[in-house]
Amino acid sequence: MMRTQQVRRQMWSCVLGAILGGLIVCTGTPAIAAEGQGSGSKAALEATSWLLTAPYGAFKAAYAIGGSIVGGIAWAVTGGNKEAASAIWVPAVTGDYIIRPENLTGERPLHFIGKGN
Repeated sequence: MMRTQQVRRQMWSCVLGAILGGLIVCTGTPAIAAEGQGSGSKAALEATSWLLTAPYGAFKAAYAIGGSIVGGIAWAVTGGNKEAASAIWVPAVTGDYIIRPENLTGERPLHFIGKGN
């Protein structure tokens, strides 16, 4: 029984890894190809941004989900006060979910926590 669960986990890990790898290759290649015959540093920045986006995006999504839950609790506790909930929702849900090459070069700031109204 224990062996079957291990095999299933390994299979799901392989499937998810293949899907993630396919998505990175399929979506990253047109962006790199669109740059034409640019320097290798541009391609390296593009690849680095994709590699960093995977853990960063997952952490940002978890933060946004947590902020949504806490904002919902705040809304319920305050008797439906949308402003109180929005003070939590907006910063948690807005912001950058992906890392762009411009973020790595410093041309564009990276905002983990979004800006309020």
